[in-house]
Amino acid sequence: MKSHRLARVAEAVREVASETILYELRDPRVKNVTVTRAEVSGDLQHAKVYVSVMGTEQQQKLTMHGLKHASGFIQSKLARRLQTRFTPIITFVLDQGVKHSIEMTRLINEALGKGPGTESPEGEEEEEGTAEEAEGEEGAVEEGGTTQQASHDRGEPSSARVDTTEGSVEKGPAGT
Repeated sequence: MKSHRLARVAEAVREVASETILYELRDPRVKNVTVTRAEVSGDLQHAKVYVSVMGTEQQQKLTMHGLKHASGFIQSKLARRLQTRFTPIITFVLDQGVKHSIEMTRLINEALGKGPGTESPEGEEEEEGTAEEAEGEEGAVEEGGTTQQASHDRGEPSSARVDTTEGSVEKGPAGT
């Protein structure tokens, strides 16, 4: 079967499952669920719906148990959406990808010497240092090498322009 058709069916399965879980499922065991992706077999007979559940291990097990019992209801919603001969049998799989990515981020931050949720003082100092160097080298006003309009304190309109790259001032008539 063509891969783009499988991808479309998988996307429909993901959409129907996520909408049904979010809006129509009344099971109190099913909470904090995110449908991450769906995979459909080549013959469209089976579909795996990967879900991420936020919470403790016990809450995850309880939610997966609730989803297993609600799979028939979700499958009936999918049958209305898909106009195929067979409706895929839905199985829910706990997706550990989000958990692994959070763990990797924690390990990287720990290796770099950052604590959880803290900012690096080195990065702030580097940014401030480069801004001070740029102001000292370029002159009074820095706008990325562009020109700025300056006005006089007398209240008269003027078109004096300051070129920050060369430090020169051009004066022209008040209308330009």
